[in-house]
Amino acid sequence: MPFSHGAACPPSCPAPQRPMGTMGEVHEPSPQASLAVLSKVELRVSCKHLLDRDTLNKSDPCVLLLMQSQGQWTEVDRSEVIKSNLNPVFAKIFTVDYYFEEVQKLRFEVYDSHGHAGVGTHDDDFLGGMECTVGQIVAQKRVTKPLFLKYGKFAGKSTITVISEEISGNNGYVELAFRAKKLDDKDLFSKSDPFLEIYRIDDDRSEQLVYRTEVVKNNLSPIWEPFKVSLNSLCSCEEKRKLRCVVWDYDSRGKHDFIGEFFTTFEEMQKAMGENKVQWDCMNPKYKIKKRNYKNSGVVVLLDLKIHRVYSFLDYIMGGCQIHFTVAIDFTASNGDPRNSCSLHYINPYQPNEYLKALVAVGEICQDYDSDKKFSALGFGARIPPKYEVSHDFAINFNPDNDECEGIQGVVESYQSCLPKIQLYGPTNVAPIISKVARVAANEERTKEASQYFILLILTDGVVTDMADTREAIVRASYLPMSIIIVGVGNADFTDMQILDGDDGILRSPKGEPVLRDIVQFVPFREFKNASPTALAKCVLAEVPKQVVEYYSYKAFPPRCPRSETPDSNLSSPQ
Repeated sequence: MPFSHGAACPPSCPAPQRPMGTMGEVHEPSPQASLAVLSKVELRVSCKHLLDRDTLNKSDPCVLLLMQSQGQWTEVDRSEVIKSNLNPVFAKIFTVDYYFEEVQKLRFEVYDSHGHAGVGTHDDDFLGGMECTVGQIVAQKRVTKPLFLKYGKFAGKSTITVISEEISGNNGYVELAFRAKKLDDKDLFSKSDPFLEIYRIDDDRSEQLVYRTEVVKNNLSPIWEPFKVSLNSLCSCEEKRKLRCVVWDYDSRGKHDFIGEFFTTFEEMQKAMGENKVQWDCMNPKYKIKKRNYKNSGVVVLLDLKIHRVYSFLDYIMGGCQIHFTVAIDFTASNGDPRNSCSLHYINPYQPNEYLKALVAVGEICQDYDSDKKFSALGFGARIPPKYEVSHDFAINFNPDNDECEGIQGVVESYQSCLPKIQLYGPTNVAPIISKVARVAANEERTKEASQYFILLILTDGVVTDMADTREAIVRASYLPMSIIIVGVGNADFTDMQILDGDDGILRSPKGEPVLRDIVQFVPFREFKNASPTALAKCVLAEVPKQVVEYYSYKAFPPRCPRSETPDSNLSSPQ
């Protein structure tokens, strides 16, 4: 994957007063923020085995984040420069707006910064770049990829790791306020400049940096600014998970002096709620061995702790909830003979038909949230081999035991190979397919976990024939973990289809029973015929995150807590 040199890194580190920035901090969304923004996501970046561009010292790396908009790459933000380090763990948090219904392309570029150089000069050496989507990072939580130089050449063994956390103001998070007392003095002509780091200890005993406070200058009893971190980031949803807290004396050259450390858990921290306070001895293990009367190197006090628990769509996705995508295609005779260029199913080698355009536009979004990338593909309204009887829920790969295809391309290939083998017929009955997906969703519901949510995309050229049965099936499905998207293909009058989309009123079964929640989105494809494929996806998928949260909130299913993955690097303390 070719990369070009982007803008250079900043010439120097941030000011000493706040050199560590906002590691893990929860940013409150602005009241002026667009209502279309689903959430904000924080991205943490680290690298391993970077190329060494300097003669006397190691590279001084910096990361630039770029986002693609209308085909152009634009710089969003950049990290601090870490001096003389080929395995940097950046404290800078990149914040991006997250939209489920869009493919948001990101590029990370790593540079060796030379402090005296200006932005964009040739003096800043390009160490490699990596491209991915926001959806991929959110769905996987941790993405590790090799870095590439220009023209697709590997940057040696260099890799970059990006970890995501949701930081919406409504997300579950904890607010902490720390201070310290009587810390050891590490400076000869002034007092120490202390800052605090909190590490989460994962199952493999490696450490993940959760938060790094600001530096308080020339003070042995510092009071650090209160900060917020997500509960998942702090302790992986496990209150007994061990945390390591380290106090350092800041050094502008990066060689911070160790003052002391202590171990705790979120369970223990919660004793600081209300008027209570919790404190720990800040211990230096070397002093404890060498000094007979050693007591501690100071005391760290947790002044206050506040917990906020509200679950969001990203909580469920990052908790491991998979989005299972099923497409159902209308093969009724009203589409026209596929061999005729006027048919809605005509396969033009130079231009995909409307069925394929809608399928790819929606499927490309959903595939980032399905780990096995296998999609169920069904057909209805056709006579199928071998007996050529009419079927309203057949697998278009003609495998009744496994209707899944490999990726969106697999669905496209099955669709194209299916057409010559079937006879387009009728009527347009969609209730059987809704009920089929609902049965699978019902089995998932019985697990009582937020592990899999189902999206059914129905592509049809006309008003459904079995409207009463379809309304009944939708009411039943509204109690299950599924959403239904219906795209009307062609120029038919779809007025009667609007009844299925509950935007103008509550959909009811023929017996008058209302849906539990609005799960259907209907749009005519012709409204997007001259728009980009992303416009259709944005429209039909925009409601899905809300529908997911509504379902799991109604069932009172919390997000699953993902097991701590083995990190690709041991995020150790500065030495």
